[in-house]
Amino acid sequence: MTESSPLIAVVGATGQQGGAVSAALLDRGARVRALVRDPRSGRASALADRGVELVPGDLTDAASLDRFLKGADAAYAMTTMTGPDGTEGETAAGIAVADAARRADLRHLVYSSVGGAERHTGIPHFESKRRVEEHIRDLGIHATFLRPVFLMENFLHYGVGVGEDGLVVRLPLPDAVPLEMIAVRDVGGAAASILLGGTGVEGSAIEIAGDRRTGSQIAAAFGETANLPARYDALPLDTVIPDMAAMFRWFAETPAYQGDFDATRALVDGIGGPLDLPAWIRASGWKAGR
Repeated sequence: MTESSPLIAVVGATGQQGGAVSAALLDRGARVRALVRDPRSGRASALADRGVELVPGDLTDAASLDRFLKGADAAYAMTTMTGPDGTEGETAAGIAVADAARRADLRHLVYSSVGGAERHTGIPHFESKRRVEEHIRDLGIHATFLRPVFLMENFLHYGVGVGEDGLVVRLPLPDAVPLEMIAVRDVGGAAASILLGGTGVEGSAIEIAGDRRTGSQIAAAFGETANLPARYDALPLDTVIPDMAAMFRWFAETPAYQGDFDATRALVDGIGGPLDLPAWIRASGWKAGR
């Protein structure tokens, strides 16, 4: 990393996806700048230890966004609906970053959207990202829309359990419907490739995916790793929260995710190609019952 290395500003660098993007950029010799609420936090300090430049601020403060983007060669924006304002807050945050990119005359903005965002799904946390995409287009700035499918890391939080009779994967999705998925590591690798340029997808939208499996195949992958018998149970939609029910209903009733596996492979070729689910399970350190 030198002063002549490209400077990439990353929104969400202390989080899961933004952290993966930052790590991939650093591994390729780029300089990384992160917008952080608290530079003294553990996650921010870990970034600083790797040489990341920290800019205090948040997405509601236009002045801090302007400082954050000043002099950057490109930026990556990851927003979530997990704050108190939910999807409306996510839309507002994405719009704020886009407006700041316009003010900074940023050469390239990569916006982390979601697979299917352009298809008017009606899923609240997909629609919030679609609205941000539309605003970015209306501004006329040079942007790439990175649309990951279902994240494998979701399995660390729900869907996989262990009972007396073995391992059980439970999702509100018929077993006959395959689910496209991708590891966060590969989202980071793909984003880094696009931010550093020369991939041929800059200025477009790309839906990225690393694997595609039915419920029974997902269960088998976890069962093999845990050395346990495994089965899949399809849950009724009314057993999950409304946003999740809307998402899994879309998965089941339409040609949902449409990941470009070949393009994804090309984007992450430098880190060994995208992880399939068994490889991700091994790499993630997942253990049965944890």
